[in-house]
Amino acid sequence: MELKKWRGETSKQIFQQPILYLGILIIGSSAGCESLGNREVQVQPSPTQPTANLQNNPNFVAEVVKDVGPAVVRIDATRTVEVPTAVYSNPLIERFFGENFFPPQEKVQRGIGSGFIISQDGRILTNAHVVEGADKVSVVLRDGRRFAGKVVGADPVTDVAVVDIEGTNLPTVELANSDNITVGQWAIAIGNPLGLDNTVTQGIISATGRSGSDIGVNDKRLDFLQTDTAINPGNSGGPLLNAQGEVVGVNTAIIGGAQGLGFAIPINTAQRIAEQLITTGRVEHPYIGVRLIELTPEIQQEINQSNLGFKVERDRGVLIVQVAPNSPAARAGLRPGDIITQINSTEIQNADSVQDAVEATNLGKSLQITVNRNGSTQQLTLKPEQLPSPSR
Repeated sequence: MELKKWRGETSKQIFQQPILYLGILIIGSSAGCESLGNREVQVQPSPTQPTANLQNNPNFVAEVVKDVGPAVVRIDATRTVEVPTAVYSNPLIERFFGENFFPPQEKVQRGIGSGFIISQDGRILTNAHVVEGADKVSVVLRDGRRFAGKVVGADPVTDVAVVDIEGTNLPTVELANSDNITVGQWAIAIGNPLGLDNTVTQGIISATGRSGSDIGVNDKRLDFLQTDTAINPGNSGGPLLNAQGEVVGVNTAIIGGAQGLGFAIPINTAQRIAEQLITTGRVEHPYIGVRLIELTPEIQQEINQSNLGFKVERDRGVLIVQVAPNSPAARAGLRPGDIITQINSTEIQNADSVQDAVEATNLGKSLQITVNRNGSTQQLTLKPEQLPSPSR
């Protein structure tokens, strides 16, 4: 049986089309004021009337590009990988000389992405997947200057990374307050799609609050902005701007085979993650170890006719369908079949509210979880732990 719309920490993908992250892998050789560290970034709230520029100036996009373009950069990343030699795959050679007789060859993979400068001395925001595993990072400005880049930190869970270059008086962007975004406002993207430097596209914000499970990226813990602004591979890490030229998001992904479905990380989220990366080199992501589904009468019937080992008496609520072994949830006594009704006395409406409550809890701090178990109320206490990496 395959239940759709799994939600939570180990959610199941619901999109049939693949989610494409927007860095390019070129196989050549096989290729207010908020502080970020000790550097200050000016944060300006978004105006409530984003169409004002269009009404007063039909060339507002050109002005945004003129003002912001110099602070948008291309990021060239290279990494060395091992690949088997052609002879290595020959079973006869392997039989007589052993599988280690011909060692794997090293080849270089080259990737292209985008980023934007947030401080005059060279701090850059981009996507984690743009610099993932990179041996060397180069940053190219629109005026042709090239700098060696150093990855300060990267968080694959939110796909945010910080890169530093050595520079002074560099052009910078202004950051909006992404909490003030309204659906339908103008959106402008600047980046390097398909290696075409400094490409500009325009559209609108199509939706806000798209969870990772909504769009099929179940390993990401954040709510995305959705836009119909044309973004393509190579736009990864570039800015999504409002009509005033302020950054509202970091372009990160599209849905393969679809048109007008692009997604960006809200800049408030990117700032928060960047601050942790700069300060500590890592990001805390509390984890309890459950797999969730939002009940409907149809799902209740499907579960009760299956062999999952439990029955469900309700047709509404957030149901635990799986508990990871040796997880905080398992040690606290949570079970498959439990329906979560409250966390810390707050009523739970959907699976996203469970994730939000867990994410807002500091590591080591207790969570009080109330569940309905076979018609009776149970209260359990657990302490979230750091989300395990995929390799663990």
